[in-house]
Amino acid sequence: MKRNLPPGVEPETPGPGQESVWDYPRPPLLESSTKRAVVRFGESVVADSRGPWRVLETSHPPTWYIPRSDVDSSRIRRSAARSTMCEWKGAATYWDIVGDDGSVLEAGGWSYESPTAPFRDIAGALSFSPAQLTCELAGETALAQEGGFYAGWITSDVVGPFKGIPGSWGW
Repeated sequence: MKRNLPPGVEPETPGPGQESVWDYPRPPLLESSTKRAVVRFGESVVADSRGPWRVLETSHPPTWYIPRSDVDSSRIRRSAARSTMCEWKGAATYWDIVGDDGSVLEAGGWSYESPTAPFRDIAGALSFSPAQLTCELAGETALAQEGGFYAGWITSDVVGPFKGIPGSWGW
């Protein structure tokens, strides 16, 4: 499916075991997973889950949410650094990440404490950006979504092009 792509840009054809982000829905869909998701800040394991959730939205690599019970509570503290509103999920709460050495990554994670009804299952679950942290899915280190605004996890099982690349603001 082609949606407002710039001239000369075409959706990639998925290979075996791959998904195209152009087949993901809009509005987004929440889906549970059994893939192992691990998040590290330096050498510190912040989260380790075998029951994460993924949000699938047209043109975006999946954004992964880890149940609060699988996040090391000693590695997070509520942040006052920023606030945002998602048109689909509601108001985001941000979390600073604390490393073994006491270093702090401001607003390194976020959650939806009272999400909208379609996203109720991720209430309190945390998401993290592979641009700032090491995010692994099923043993593969995820690449960051370009552009600095979005936080999808690019792994070998998804193909784009992905929103965030130059010229994609209007997608």
